[in-house]
Amino acid sequence: MDYRYLIIGGGIVGLATARELKARDPAARIVLIEKEADFGLHQTGHNSGVIHAGVYYAPGSLKARLCFEGAEATKQFCRDNQIPFEVCGKLIVATNPVEVERMHALAGRARQNGLDIHHVDGAELARIEPNVSGLEALLVPATGIVDYRRICLAIAERLREAGAELRLSTRVTSIREDDAGVTVTTDKGEELRAERLVACAGLQSDRIASLAGLDVRHRIVPFRGEYYTLPPTKSAVVRHLIYPVPDPELPFLGIHLTRMIDGRVTVGPNAVLGFSREGYPRGSVNLSDIASMVGFSGFWSMARKNLASGLTEFRNSLLRRRYLEECRKYCPSLTLADLGTPGAGIRAQAVLDDGTLVQDFLFLDSPRSLHVCNAPSPAATSAMPIAKMIVDRMEQAAA
Repeated sequence: MDYRYLIIGGGIVGLATARELKARDPAARIVLIEKEADFGLHQTGHNSGVIHAGVYYAPGSLKARLCFEGAEATKQFCRDNQIPFEVCGKLIVATNPVEVERMHALAGRARQNGLDIHHVDGAELARIEPNVSGLEALLVPATGIVDYRRICLAIAERLREAGAELRLSTRVTSIREDDAGVTVTTDKGEELRAERLVACAGLQSDRIASLAGLDVRHRIVPFRGEYYTLPPTKSAVVRHLIYPVPDPELPFLGIHLTRMIDGRVTVGPNAVLGFSREGYPRGSVNLSDIASMVGFSGFWSMARKNLASGLTEFRNSLLRRRYLEECRKYCPSLTLADLGTPGAGIRAQAVLDDGTLVQDFLFLDSPRSLHVCNAPSPAATSAMPIAKMIVDRMEQAAA
């Protein structure tokens, strides 16, 4: 056997899983395979860089616990590895009476999760955020910002120091499993043999699971999160992160203002259907990705359920002025000229065959492999406790 563990995927969840495996079994031979030339180039490197506190999740839920634990673990890892981060706090802003009512319910949920939160009335909101418009707000002081790619690179460096083998620019072409282990063939023409395999393949997770011969009944549907970077003159337009009150009728959160660790401020993202899983420039099209979507019955069921919100997102994407209207809901001083450099991230949204958007963890496994097919937001914040959960699951399966 070449390796004890083989991990597919060099995003933050894959790297954190390799780190956890090495911590529990320092002598184990571990190899991690990443098809790109560097780590964290997809979802990890295109997210908003927020260290979430876990305010949105049901009290006592797994997602709430993982987010709370993950935020603390992320901050400690940054301290230990001299990675800059800032705890700037988040304001969830209510702009109408309906949102005020929802915000108060959200506050109750957050308190049940043990979070330190503060109610901010209109006068106080105007004082601490003079450029933000709203009736009331909820302050979440523990929310922070960081560059998650820097965390990935630091984890990779520590893994190499511990003796793990990390292979970049290496694509998996086949996976074969038998009673003793798993054989992975790469595009380099080599065969790697391991006792156990963990796949954290993000945007390609369904394809990697299919390659392993598992019964895959979902598809990854890409949703583009498009945003704009404000000009340097607007870098101080907000002091906190400015978030909307979630609408329970909508599948995604909505546009917000985000301070970045490099000093920029972005507005966004929206959530528009993508036509390429890894095509970040506007207008990117991948015929294979389109065929995967339109040939899946669950895609059409999802599209029917979310037609109205989907059309709204497309209109906002096509018309910059409509996008600006969403931004001005919270920050009325913004102008079209302020919507500077555009960018996009792509969310790997698992969709079931009945059209359900998977909002929880989705695993597929076999006697020798575990495939992480959906790691719900905020997976970057929660990556380290998610890794512990993955390794716990593997150990239980092996027992």
